[in-house]
Amino acid sequence: MNKSDLKIVFFGTPEFAVASLDSLVSGGYNVCAVVTMPDKEGGRGKKKIESEVKKYAVNHNIPLLQPEKLKNIDFISSLRNINADLFIVIAFRMLPEVVWSMPRFGTFNLHGSLLPKYRGAAPINRAIMNGEKETGVTTFFLKHEIDTGDIIGQRAISIEENDNVGKVYDELMKIGSDMVIDTVNSIIDGTVRTMPQPEGEYIPAPKIFKEDCRISWNNRAQEIHNHVRGLSPSPCAFTHLIDINGKESDIKIYETALIKDRNLMSAVSDNASEPGEIYIEKRHMYAATGSDPIEILSVQPSGKKRMDVSAFLLGYHPACFK
Repeated sequence: MNKSDLKIVFFGTPEFAVASLDSLVSGGYNVCAVVTMPDKEGGRGKKKIESEVKKYAVNHNIPLLQPEKLKNIDFISSLRNINADLFIVIAFRMLPEVVWSMPRFGTFNLHGSLLPKYRGAAPINRAIMNGEKETGVTTFFLKHEIDTGDIIGQRAISIEENDNVGKVYDELMKIGSDMVIDTVNSIIDGTVRTMPQPEGEYIPAPKIFKEDCRISWNNRAQEIHNHVRGLSPSPCAFTHLIDINGKESDIKIYETALIKDRNLMSAVSDNASEPGEIYIEKRHMYAATGSDPIEILSVQPSGKKRMDVSAFLLGYHPACFK
């Protein structure tokens, strides 16, 4: 079978899925339809918000389906009429069996973790927040339980001490698109092989909610550092700021650094001993934690843009985080 003969329907919504969709389209694979989320309303004036996958499909004249419900009779009928050979799913809703069982070669998913670790909606965030040194991507065939299907292939990358979710996301998006092409090619040439997911290695990766983003200053410095970078640049960690006049507001924290210098660590600890207490020295800002102090590098005060701490300290006089 040639790649132009394999009829593919692509399911996806965010930018992470666009890289793989583009690799398929630019590579000459036969993407005969795209399925994405319905448009939303948001922002001032309730403007229409289209998914990144929809924008790509429209710009490349690919037939588009946007079902409200995945079990809708008309949607199911439209899918059947395409008579696709393969469905590919990346960052989309959980599909009902009537959908994922439809194509003759099945349905495979690209997931942003080394399954069975980090099954769920936020695998990249959760891996970094938990201090993992490695993550990766997995392709697997769908079955009933979410993210549990037999593995087709995996690729791993290292997570460095200061990598944030934005950097890791971009790396996984690139190797993920390569992985999708390799998986499709193995299906086309009949060499695809699978293996069951290992037992006992499951780690959940639930959706991130606002309270998940709040910093607990009683935690250890390493845990806070992981928390911040696992949420940066989006949705972003935040905390409550109290200034020297007692004024209170929320503030987002985008970037922190662990302190390596023992003399600096002692100086900060002498001046900021209670978790959340702030010490400022030469336009640098440090905060006490449940262990060693931590440096705050980049923030976004309420109602303002993101800025380096040196700029922040020109207009603000913080006393503590809470």
